[in-house]
Amino acid sequence: MRTLPEAVIPELPNYYRGKVRDCYDLPDDGTGERRILIASDRLSAFDRILACIPGKGQVLTGVARHWFDRTADICPNHVLAYPDPNVVIGRKLTILPVEVVVRGYLAGTTGTSILTMYRQGTRQMYGHTLPDGLRDNQVLPAPILTPTSKAFDGGHDEPLTAAEIVAQGLLPKELWDRVADVALALFARGQEQAAANGLILVDTKYEFGLDADGTLRIADEIHTPDSSRYWKADGYAAAFESGTRPPSFDKDVIRSWVAARCDPYKDPVPDIPADMIERTSATYVEAYEAITGQRFVPDLSGDSVLDRVRANLAPYFTR
Repeated sequence: MRTLPEAVIPELPNYYRGKVRDCYDLPDDGTGERRILIASDRLSAFDRILACIPGKGQVLTGVARHWFDRTADICPNHVLAYPDPNVVIGRKLTILPVEVVVRGYLAGTTGTSILTMYRQGTRQMYGHTLPDGLRDNQVLPAPILTPTSKAFDGGHDEPLTAAEIVAQGLLPKELWDRVADVALALFARGQEQAAANGLILVDTKYEFGLDADGTLRIADEIHTPDSSRYWKADGYAAAFESGTRPPSFDKDVIRSWVAARCDPYKDPVPDIPADMIERTSATYVEAYEAITGQRFVPDLSGDSVLDRVRANLAPYFTR
């Protein structure tokens, strides 16, 4: 049960912590500013950390690498190197203030999901008009873009239309048009390759940024189990006909367990049972193998995950 709860490495410069990543900004070495992004095993929900899931960071890094390698012809990404299974060295980007979500099915659970809004009677959303008579989890006539404002200050994301993005000065029209075209092309590639592995890529979010030369690049991650919804193709038709949830990689077991036992936004979180953590770890491994078509091999070198990460990042130490 080796985990990486956090990766605080004093020898690396300019540390800052995200929900699941520990990051460092490296000085410009003449090739541009760079970032170290270390994927921990933290599981975040309800604006807090619930648990550490063995292998989660390696799974997410590996799945993103799989997709970055297979979409570079559509859009360049931020990756410069992979010095460790949990680590990416990336270009430092200016992140666009719009989060782009592409949806191929009437699905979702959040307040900004199209299924939630559709059930409330809304038919015009994100600049699109959906027809009456759609059922839960039904494929849409065509994939749609559902952008939201990116709340950098911890606020809530708000739905946007393409016209609002331009009118509010979030992005110039030419850049938004480029982002939209790239996002739809990435999603089409993702759906095609997922189908070849017996999966349905239902929806996904993309984060884009501009590098120092103004080149649009994919940032963060792409088509991972945390940024995307996947269903298993075998079983979708029967589930749709019966009105039940299609089979998927159910990583929400811990979140549901916590929510049933306390107010997760206010109360102390109960200790998560070990068997539940193990099952969630196994689910991430299952997702890795189904999405990539490759066997997951955990890197067990080093006395601990942190020791291994430290050793592999030693060339970047500044003191």
